[in-house]
Amino acid sequence: MTHPTYTQQALSRYNLPRLKRIATKLGVTPTGDKRAADTWVNAIIAHQSAQLQKVDNQALAQAELDNYIADQAQVVAPEPLTIVEISFDHHEYYAGNHLIAAITYDDNHLTQRWVVMVNNKEVFRANTLMRCDRFICTHYKDGSLPVQEKEATPSTTENQIMAHIFNECQNYGFEILDDGIYNNNGVKLGQVGCTDGNWWVKRRYSGQQQYSNSVFDAVRSLSMVDTSLAEPVHEYLQDRPLEQLTTEELQQLFNHEVRSQLQELVTV
Repeated sequence: MTHPTYTQQALSRYNLPRLKRIATKLGVTPTGDKRAADTWVNAIIAHQSAQLQKVDNQALAQAELDNYIADQAQVVAPEPLTIVEISFDHHEYYAGNHLIAAITYDDNHLTQRWVVMVNNKEVFRANTLMRCDRFICTHYKDGSLPVQEKEATPSTTENQIMAHIFNECQNYGFEILDDGIYNNNGVKLGQVGCTDGNWWVKRRYSGQQQYSNSVFDAVRSLSMVDTSLAEPVHEYLQDRPLEQLTTEELQQLFNHEVRSQLQELVTV
């Protein structure tokens, strides 16, 4: 129940009986000479001031509580996860730039081949990729997911990309040089890279980048490049300035010239 607020000036104009009625409504019991009007006026003013201070304190406390709840919500609410598909059988989960967990594929297990890894240790496995995804998201959200330790010498994103490309190229016996990826016959197949988390492949001497689902798909597409119809490597190298050739390319060009001269001698 609210009551009107009385000023000192307004109360001074009231007679004693009215002051007593106002005090009774407000629940005020003055101390001192109750026969004097000033006693009741001062008691009423003091009571109103105390009530206003109480309201201000409650508002301040509520504001502090609201701020605390908002701050806690920011602390508790986990950062959204970003999923990076390294290959079909390797997915990494990041919160910002920090690795949270990874999902790998275990060929040696009969049924539960999808594995959640944290700090290179198995923490969960299931028969589907989605169950591992649900495990990571659920336990990260409630804070029960093991904490991924930072590497003592963390590698850069560029180094990680090159490592993934190198590993996939090894599966096909490809060689990575400064200007691209070559097969074991020394024929350039193209290039593979990753920009803003998106894998791409640029096939043999093509200026167009084509996006791939993963590094696995990108390198695999290079294995399908038809090199039988491609111009001989030496013809391509002869059209380039020598200072732009790598050591391997210079060696290829040199070997071709030697073979050509030998063939001419044999013919003669």
